[in-house]
Amino acid sequence: MTTVTVITGANKGLGYETARRLIEQGHTVYAGARDAYRGEQAAKALGARPLLIDITDDASVAAAAEQVRTEAGRLDVLINNAGIAGPTASTGELNAADLQQVFDTNVIGAARTTRAFLPLLQAAGHAAVVNVSSSLGSLTINADPAAHTDILPAWAPLLAYNSSKAALNMLTVLYAQAFPQITVTSVDPGFTATDLNGHQGTQSVEEGAAVIVTAATAGPSAPSGTFIGATGPVPW
Repeated sequence: MTTVTVITGANKGLGYETARRLIEQGHTVYAGARDAYRGEQAAKALGARPLLIDITDDASVAAAAEQVRTEAGRLDVLINNAGIAGPTASTGELNAADLQQVFDTNVIGAARTTRAFLPLLQAAGHAAVVNVSSSLGSLTINADPAAHTDILPAWAPLLAYNSSKAALNMLTVLYAQAFPQITVTSVDPGFTATDLNGHQGTQSVEEGAAVIVTAATAGPSAPSGTFIGATGPVPW
């Protein structure tokens, strides 16, 4: 029986490369995108199924979940990949609207999507949720100036982005505790060259997607409620 996988933000970057790799491994991938044309073009190139989904919109997410329910009847893997960087202004210059914009996508969007697909994940028996996070969301790393350079190739005090990824990690912990039959994992792809950072990242999307693919294919024996990167566990 083929593995059914949904990836949000799959029309480019890490989401696209993850979809490509999982399709190579035999997954039926729903390539999520908020733009219908771009999503259809990406899905066609990948050999995926297009899934129109704007994770900031209740109706859009509900319609996407209904499409997967109608066509597949279950969901084995949900990859919450869609995210935004938000403004890069200094901490003192950001306002509530700046933070709300980023949290609406990176945190509330992931929670909205996970909640909508929960019945399909539960219908799969054992399933997996992979939250694409970042080491910039690690409280341990952010609190230790030495870790900014010792652990990370690049650190930035991005109030909206960093705090949103820390909140996403909390979603991972609490969903893992609430749903023990679902393996929930936060992953750190590393500083990858994508549109998110203006392609300034130091590694390729092929390198960045590796840990996402690993978490998506780890199977029911994998520990839940963890935060992992390319070289192993990432400190919370």
